[in-house]
Amino acid sequence: MFHILRKRLSHLQRRFRSDDRGALAIEFAAVVMPFVTVLFGTVAVGMYFFVTFSLENAVEQAARQIRTGQAQLASMTKNQFKADVCAKAPGFIDCVSYLRVDVVEYTNFAAITPPDCINSSTGKLIDDPANNPVPGAAGNVVLVIVCYEWKLAGMLPFLKLGSMNNGSSMIQAATTFRTEPYS
Repeated sequence: MFHILRKRLSHLQRRFRSDDRGALAIEFAAVVMPFVTVLFGTVAVGMYFFVTFSLENAVEQAARQIRTGQAQLASMTKNQFKADVCAKAPGFIDCVSYLRVDVVEYTNFAAITPPDCINSSTGKLIDDPANNPVPGAAGNVVLVIVCYEWKLAGMLPFLKLGSMNNGSSMIQAATTFRTEPYS
């Protein structure tokens, strides 16, 4: 009797060992979530850097007018400068609602204190400063800072890139320079 029972158990063990139906589904289920997470993470980080570098490039190009004194000699206002930054930025950047541009003049580099972009009590983007003429007397230090509220950061699955209250991410681009001696 034990001999027959042992034979049947041995037969069942061999059958289960050789039956690999469903193994692929189990392996796929174990690998798919980490793979999708890494895939989305790679795309999201790539998009973040693309937006950041695109904005930095636009700021550098537009700030050249202030550095050389062209903006000051043409009596350019801060709103006109913002429009120039937007013209140099890629089309996917929403300049109307989610971009803040500030230009601040200092006497030396040690005096620079970057302005805040986010209202600490509401967690929202601060409105653009007053539409004054672009500062930057010849030989002075100028800080151009652009803050962009990147809404897409709060919509990406599996990731939390945003640091603002609504899930958006604050992307900042800035340049600091001493204006040339223009006249």
